[in-house]
Amino acid sequence: MPMTVNPLHPIFAAEIVGADLTVPPDDELVRTVDDAMAKYAVTVVRTPGITDDEHIRFSRAFGPLELPPKLGRFNIARRLRGELFDASNLNADGEIIPYMSDARKLAKGAEKFHTDSSFNKLPTKWSLLLGHIVPPEGGDTHFIDTRAVYDDLPQATKDRIDDLVAIHDFWRGRERTGLTGVTEQQRASMPPVMHKLVRTMPYGRKALYVGGHAVGIVGWSDDDALALIDELYAFATQDKFIYVHNWCHGDLVIWDNRCTLHRATPLESDKYKRDVRRTTINEYGPETSADAAA
Repeated sequence: MPMTVNPLHPIFAAEIVGADLTVPPDDELVRTVDDAMAKYAVTVVRTPGITDDEHIRFSRAFGPLELPPKLGRFNIARRLRGELFDASNLNADGEIIPYMSDARKLAKGAEKFHTDSSFNKLPTKWSLLLGHIVPPEGGDTHFIDTRAVYDDLPQATKDRIDDLVAIHDFWRGRERTGLTGVTEQQRASMPPVMHKLVRTMPYGRKALYVGGHAVGIVGWSDDDALALIDELYAFATQDKFIYVHNWCHGDLVIWDNRCTLHRATPLESDKYKRDVRRTTINEYGPETSADAAA
């Protein structure tokens, strides 16, 4: 069946229909996905469901994997393949972890718009999230194209921010969403990193690089830095920039972490299971975990 690419939003996001991920990706599929990602930044591959092995194989066609860390900041209680991040609400027995439990508090930071792994030194490229079990309601994922956000900024703001460097800190970002009790050992395990506030994509478009992990500006006071970051965050999260993805079983959603933000919406009732598993790829380098990089 021939592949077709259909836009899903006036600004960005598209679906690819007709891709077969049960076989090794050929040049046509790789080229179609690469072109769609460069144009749309978020791409949904409609597939009837693939295995973990097929998910991982497809991901590796586009870059080396970032492997999940073993620092306890993700739910890794389930025995998944070592290449997969577990973004589910399930425990080791496959049962629902209560939304208000301590085990789920850390994950609440994902409910604020962010970009995956901006708190790492390694340059994360894409994330690829596969829906194994999706609830009939709730659990949507919201996306923002920060290229479009940058384009829409007033010129005076662009001139002000183009050369700034932001500080990204996993733990301070989580504290800003209400997490308490972070230890010095945890802070030392993932120290702050720095990234330019405006990134230029390989094809020339500029993108705003902010989100929930951005907590400072190099050379600025905390108050001034957070005021600017919050101002940019408020501008970026306007409704006109947001694509809401309503999940279907077997959806593989790919987003470019260099030029998008995303957030999860919670399943507050604990009524439904949600089993979604993510691979993340880097632009270059060996396959390694964030722990090793730190």
